[in-house]
Amino acid sequence: MFQVKNQIRLEENHEIIVVGLFKKNHQLTGIQEEMNEKLDGQLAQMLKDGDISTNKKSLTKVYTLGKIAAKRIYFIGLGKEDQLSFDSLKECFGRLFKTIQEAKQQKVTIVLDTFTTEKIEQSDAAYALAEAFTLSTYKVINYKQKSNEPEIEINDIEVVATADPIEIKSALEVGYAFGKGTNSARTLTNMPPNILTASELAQYASELANTYQFDCEILDKAEMEQLGMGALLAVNQGSEEPPKMIVLKYQGKEEWTEVIGLVGKGITYDSGGYSIKPKTGMVGMKTDMGGAAAVLGAMEIIGEMKPEQNVVAVIPSTDNMISGAAFKPDDVIVSMSGKTIEVLNTDAEGRLALADGITYAKHHGANYLIDVATLTGGVIVALGTETTGAMTNNEQFFEQVLQASYECNEPIWRLPITENDKKRVRNSKMADLNNSPGREGHAIMAGTFIGEFAESTPWVHLDIAGTATTSKASDLGPDGATGVMARTLAALVERFGENN
Repeated sequence: MFQVKNQIRLEENHEIIVVGLFKKNHQLTGIQEEMNEKLDGQLAQMLKDGDISTNKKSLTKVYTLGKIAAKRIYFIGLGKEDQLSFDSLKECFGRLFKTIQEAKQQKVTIVLDTFTTEKIEQSDAAYALAEAFTLSTYKVINYKQKSNEPEIEINDIEVVATADPIEIKSALEVGYAFGKGTNSARTLTNMPPNILTASELAQYASELANTYQFDCEILDKAEMEQLGMGALLAVNQGSEEPPKMIVLKYQGKEEWTEVIGLVGKGITYDSGGYSIKPKTGMVGMKTDMGGAAAVLGAMEIIGEMKPEQNVVAVIPSTDNMISGAAFKPDDVIVSMSGKTIEVLNTDAEGRLALADGITYAKHHGANYLIDVATLTGGVIVALGTETTGAMTNNEQFFEQVLQASYECNEPIWRLPITENDKKRVRNSKMADLNNSPGREGHAIMAGTFIGEFAESTPWVHLDIAGTATTSKASDLGPDGATGVMARTLAALVERFGENN
């Protein structure tokens, strides 16, 4: 896919050459100046006339008419050099690759040093390029009848860099791995619920384990019953599909210590149960396993990167359906931890599944916990659709998660847990906890409930109900599932291994 060269010769044939342009009063240097000479000064004239824009994310295609061996040159406007950020550079590359893909071109040569600044080195630009390529060219896998016309996709990217080619190649591979893991999470989240059942999700995890030599454990219903996983089993009661507790282990250290537990909500479809959703509220509930998808996407990245860190991924998976056997409001169930739960809302099922998932992650030695879930509509009301809600019981661990989210441009915002919040989820005459104290502070109540099972283990809760999907296409992907938090989780694991 990626080739690295240390120089470009305009006498050589290229389908497309891509060059970045900053706003510098039409000052041309390096390859830009060389191109201008070959084009008899027309490049400088086009810049002066405004036919080529240097505004950020502008894209101009110029045909060389045989004066340069390359058939066409794409110029990307980058704006002012001191204002170009890493994330906006990714968006520039994303727009480029989407345009080239739509033009059905397969090969492209990118002059990397035209995209660098004092703050963005060539290795940074290479990472941005590879991740943007992977994310921006992602296509939603659908089930429409296919035409016989073969799809033409970009399959050859030549990167011209003056920096160490080994370093550039490594940065490209890392960016590609992070993008690919995110795309895998997107695909899982987009899948219809009659196709992606708990059993199929378990099969996917098993195949991932075979690819990357993870330890893999898939618990069936009988095994869960033996272990007392009454919370997850209650959610499954109304379903014809068997539940699965999915566990993947990656050991990056000699000893199984300092283990990070990634717990993903794997509800493959949520009807609401007897607390049934309205008909419009059910559409899209195939995405209620977005947390599980994020964890599996992160594990794919971890499998590629092989960080020096121990990780256990736990995914409690089922659908939440209605039948004569389904659990009901007023039921009292017993979780794996031994804590009893009064069910006041069967549509608050994700936190029940996560309760057993977190307990089982601790059983497997998790010293740190992160749960990821499309958990509440309340977090969308509070934070909208671009910011993930977060809660924690440990400041130091939260800061590390927050830093990883900044690096991956997946913003999170912390919500509080107070003693009064804890009292509300403990307020039950019939059990230790209730699963739904009311609408007020809905997102906070859900996180507080999960925190009862994390107990004293350092823990961060990520509610991605608003960020797991998007209704608008962007420079870095189509509408639909976003794969959010796959990169943040992987970045956290990578940094954690380096710093601990």
